[in-house]
Amino acid sequence: MEILKNLHSYFAYIVLAVLILAFVNALMGLLGKREFAMHKDLRISLFALILTHIQLLIGLILYFVSANGLQAIQTLGMGGLNSAARLLAVEHPFTNILAVVLITIGWSRHKKKDTSKGKFKNIAIFYGIALALLLYMIPWGQWFS
Repeated sequence: MEILKNLHSYFAYIVLAVLILAFVNALMGLLGKREFAMHKDLRISLFALILTHIQLLIGLILYFVSANGLQAIQTLGMGGLNSAARLLAVEHPFTNILAVVLITIGWSRHKKKDTSKGKFKNIAIFYGIALALLLYMIPWGQWFS
């Protein structure tokens, strides 16, 4: 259990770094009016998509086997959760799943665009909103302790 929790926590650093890179790359491509390059821009965005899905998978496994996830809701009920427990059992998983859905939508929408501006714009918007949600829902107090 502890190995899975540590994997989820430390892998998050990598996911955030690559997601920030993908967002900044898309923003710079959009604002700089660059051509969308398959060898660079596509791979950065795809790598961010893949890593977020792997992190989601690790998180879902952890949610179902950890005492802080589904088990906390089953044991205490929704009314019995304090704010820290509710963050881990409800808010963190829900918001992060939403973020991964937004990243997936951004990836799918960018593929349908014919122009570089459209590709960069979709990635910047959807990955950016997802990044903001992920940063907001990180349990910072537990992350650095």
